[in-house]
Amino acid sequence: MRKVRRTKVRGWRWRNNPLRRHSDAVEAWVVLATWATAMAGGAAVGVIGAQAMESAVERQRAGRQPVAAVLLETAPTGVRDVATGIKYDHVKAKVRWTDGNGVTHTAKAGVKPGAKADTEVTVWTDGQGRVVSEPVSSAEATARVALVGTGVAMAGCLVILVGGLTVRLRVERRATERWGEEWDLVGPQWGRKAG
Repeated sequence: MRKVRRTKVRGWRWRNNPLRRHSDAVEAWVVLATWATAMAGGAAVGVIGAQAMESAVERQRAGRQPVAAVLLETAPTGVRDVATGIKYDHVKAKVRWTDGNGVTHTAKAGVKPGAKADTEVTVWTDGQGRVVSEPVSSAEATARVALVGTGVAMAGCLVILVGGLTVRLRVERRATERWGEEWDLVGPQWGRKAG
């Protein structure tokens, strides 16, 4: 028995032939428009997302300033997470510093484990004198911007592709309904007549 080899004809929806339905051409245009819009739209929203993340990181970095502080107590050593057993590289300890206006502040801040009392440490503060975490490095900021931009671009593409798929399925369903309607009209003429 000879094996039948099926060939795939690319672009058949674009070619003029008597078997091509109007819905086939509409479907081809929907697919083309969806992919073009997904690529352009995904890139555009990716750039916008990356720019928004970049400005957020810059605001965060600009709003934090290092301050020299003095440890008021010896920092705990060997602190581990109970669940994972991971040893912390920073622990909370009480520190004191004086801001540019001469106001003395006291708070708990992240310091190296085992640091002795009366040791000078660097803490990061915001504009109101509150202790905050150290700002992200430029390499970490770049990684965050790239990750957010890529994620937003992929999400934008996915939304557009799902929308295009929905339209395409609606076109296919309508074509199938029309085919059924036409078959209901023509089908009885092909049947055997009893008589």
